[in-house]
Amino acid sequence: MKTLYDGKTKTVMLDEETNVTHLFFKDTATGENGMFDPGYNTVGGSVEGKGNIGLRVSKYFFELMEANGIPTHYLGADLDKNLMKVRTLTVPKLEFVLRYFTAGSMSRRFDLEEGIVFDPPYTEVTLKSDEQGDPLISERLCIMKGMLVPGQYDEALGVLVRVGEVLKKELAKMDLTLIDFKIEVGYDETGKMYVADEITPDIWRVRDTNGNIPNQIDCAKIILEKING
Repeated sequence: MKTLYDGKTKTVMLDEETNVTHLFFKDTATGENGMFDPGYNTVGGSVEGKGNIGLRVSKYFFELMEANGIPTHYLGADLDKNLMKVRTLTVPKLEFVLRYFTAGSMSRRFDLEEGIVFDPPYTEVTLKSDEQGDPLISERLCIMKGMLVPGQYDEALGVLVRVGEVLKKELAKMDLTLIDFKIEVGYDETGKMYVADEITPDIWRVRDTNGNIPNQIDCAKIILEKING
């Protein structure tokens, strides 16, 4: 396969014989100096088996989204090879973020106490740029940069809210409270929008019944146990 893009936790690959795009889930995790945190833009380390667990969890949640009428890029998974088959889409370098509580980078950026409830949930869009520190970006700038066309910004935020409703409800069944999460979106040649990338603890932050916030490695293991249980 040809590597199209090598990211922190996944590699985008193209099967040149079939012209089918795949995501390879790696064992790396974001964080810093051996500490894991989905909010960081650097690789904090590697844990054997992390990629396979992430693929299994992502498969579960993508299929859940599809069952709830939310289109995704997911087309299948080869669990033995850590590969997810996906639709070939245009995926702008944007992250759509929904927050139910203050936490992480938001608390650091705006000097806010963690755990303040947002009602309604707070949404924001950031530019995926490690060099610029993933700055917030407006609809107007997304259009100026040719990343989106008029209407897609709000459409993506609508998809974000729908994903949040499904994700929050499902995690609550697992005794986990969703704090915040982020998604990427892509669109096809007709402009139809899909949830892209992954749906794993690498994109969310949760709190357990004891008030603890598990890192993405521990959270993925908890989720997989719930799924398999």
